Amino acid sequence: MSITSDRPAAVTAPAAGLLDAEWFDAPGGYTGVEPTQEWADEVRRLARARNATLLAHNYQLPAIQDVADHVGDSLALSRIAAEVDSDEIIFCGVHFMAETAKILSPEKRVLIPDERAGCSLADSITADELRAWKAEFPDALVVSYVNTTAEVKGLTDICCTSSNAVDVVASIDPDRDVLFLPDQFLGAHVKRETGRDNIHIWAGECHVHAGINGDELADQAASHPDADLFIHPECGCATSALYLAGEGAVPEDRVKILSTGGMLDAARETGAKQVLVATEVGMLHQLRKAAPGVDFQAVNDRASCPYMKMITPAALLRCLREGRDEVFVDIDVAERARKSVERMIAIGNPGSGE
Repeated sequence: MSITSDRPAAVTAPAAGLLDAEWFDAPGGYTGVEPTQEWADEVRRLARARNATLLAHNYQLPAIQDVADHVGDSLALSRIAAEVDSDEIIFCGVHFMAETAKILSPEKRVLIPDERAGCSLADSITADELRAWKAEFPDALVVSYVNTTAEVKGLTDICCTSSNAVDVVASIDPDRDVLFLPDQFLGAHVKRETGRDNIHIWAGECHVHAGINGDELADQAASHPDADLFIHPECGCATSALYLAGEGAVPEDRVKILSTGGMLDAARETGAKQVLVATEVGMLHQLRKAAPGVDFQAVNDRASCPYMKMITPAALLRCLREGRDEVFVDIDVAERARKSVERMIAIGNPGSGE
């Protein structure tokens, strides 16, 4: 879908110190620009000139989070995108997130600083694969995590987030088969919580979250016996966390399976002095800002998403200077996908995102 506009594609006249700034297209993303105060000032100036709102996901680099107008998880940011009075949305996240913003804001121009920033979880199921799976279970309802492409959302009956996935599935007739996709660990969490035996789970995963394993969690919990555990349900260690609690290795009240938004809420309320966090390491920045008196430590400090980190200071500056890269969603796909999100919201617990 294209939008006609007389807005300039590029904005010129940068601050003097950045006049000759060059960015280079390296394998991991655009490089060559450091996140100085001058850079931050220029980013904000360019955003104002474009009448653009800057959105940054919780897993972004700290400098990107700090320069953004809003920081959060993908659905929360997409809903903000629909509400703000801006011509443009600059979505600092991965591609499916910018697509979701476009779905909910079809009249706005949506840009992502590097269109190559994909997602291993969203890529773990294609629209054709979903069509084939639906053909095997023609009477089933499809529940898709928001971490999916626009085409997959367009073939979905109800979307869900990690914070409301249990509620969404519980709202469905217990005699109706459910196809849950794409994350197998979130699906296992939903199956465990709902007790349904007619939920079929796609074998997809986020490679970063899947790599946070049970052995690492057990070792960290043993060496930090007084710490709370914040575990994202996409993690490969979520089942291990519940096992540790069940065995008494960790007090049950210290194990919390949470969405990223839920982690922030829990951080502000925790009485613990230390918290072990099992999710992508970019989340630590917002957690430490939310509760500066708490020592937040990653269960796996190598759990960094290379796609999220493709949104570099150079990429953001390039996006704002040149008006790139714009995200398009077919009108018919967007309309079907929007309905799957609206059905989720109608259940009454829209959640905050992944």
